[in-house]
Amino acid sequence: MGSSELPITHYQLPITNYQMSLSPVELLVLTFHSLRSNPLRSALTTLGVFMGVAAVSATLQVGSISRIAIAQRLAERDAPQIMVGLNWQAGSDLSGQMNLADLEFFRQRLAGLRATSGAAWAGSVETVFQTEEASPQMLAVTPDFFLTLGRPLEAGRFFTAADFASYRPVVAIDRFLADKLFKDGQAVGQRLYANDRPYVVVGVVPTKIQEGAPPEGQVFVPLPVYSSLTGSRAVDTIQLRPRRIEDLEAFGSCVQELLAQRFPGRSYWSWNNVEDIIQQQKIMELASQALTVVGAISLLVGGVGIANITIASVTERTPEIGLRRALGATQQDIMAQFILEVALLSLIGGTAALGTVHGITVAVSNTFDFPYQFESSTATLALTSALLVGIGAGFVPALRASQLDPVKALRAE
Repeated sequence: MGSSELPITHYQLPITNYQMSLSPVELLVLTFHSLRSNPLRSALTTLGVFMGVAAVSATLQVGSISRIAIAQRLAERDAPQIMVGLNWQAGSDLSGQMNLADLEFFRQRLAGLRATSGAAWAGSVETVFQTEEASPQMLAVTPDFFLTLGRPLEAGRFFTAADFASYRPVVAIDRFLADKLFKDGQAVGQRLYANDRPYVVVGVVPTKIQEGAPPEGQVFVPLPVYSSLTGSRAVDTIQLRPRRIEDLEAFGSCVQELLAQRFPGRSYWSWNNVEDIIQQQKIMELASQALTVVGAISLLVGGVGIANITIASVTERTPEIGLRRALGATQQDIMAQFILEVALLSLIGGTAALGTVHGITVAVSNTFDFPYQFESSTATLALTSALLVGIGAGFVPALRASQLDPVKALRAE
């Protein structure tokens, strides 16, 4: 067909819109008109973005839930630490206890140590306040014990240097025991009796519930006070807290080496109080990494789909592009329209995917009691990924469309 016979009216485009460079509003209106004129193409592009963003968003949500779950489990434990002790050897005069010199040995040789302390287990003690009775576990502790455990104060104060130096009969108790002995829970300043000896409560700390065991209550007493009653300043366990949880495993290896140096020929033990949580965290991180790869592939496949659909769109609309160029549209106008079309569809598909994944995540979290909270950073990252992939995939076809020769494009009809 000759160029003189081109059915210009076939495109039904407002000619006045192409006689000069388009304003942003005119470009937006034209973009919406183009998207509405081919709903199937728009739907397929949106679907490609939807699938990719849904995969990425789901991956981010799984990672978020994992981090929150790990954080909650860590909060239920004392601060990450390595606990060490000696095993009692039958038929030997060697006890299973350590002393304060051993505590100082670790303090001087461990790099990255935030706090260290020792504790002697006094066992269950009959504790009385007026008519209320309980049988909590008593621990005689060294300074920095609560810092090592990471126990915050709920009321009162921790032990002071004067408490240790002056052998003051003071104790700190946990919340479970405070609520059991004192009807209003106000324990600070009260006098209780443990094994018929009077002590003044100076502080209350949170109760840490052992998994699978009901709480019994805890009483903490300065080690010198306990030593004055027993004549021994030995400790059963030493707690070693690193500065960072990320260093805990390497920290544990160093502790093992120091134990072998300090107690040659002795049987000893060491325990990482959050080892099971760390292992769970590693598994979740591996799963999250695998899902990230799947999400990235899905987003890439979506980008390839967008590129193919945009290329097909350019080929289909070549005469339209030629007409617009002939009527005065610039290369920037042509390119901007195609880029804007892809960006709008990417934004629509990404938003729909975010809403869908969020709804599904809320439903699953409520059903299985998973910890979940919506994170704006997750939505921002997912939408940004959608826009970058969409615009990136549509850039080359849009550039190709803008560089079409108007005369050849018109003859393509």
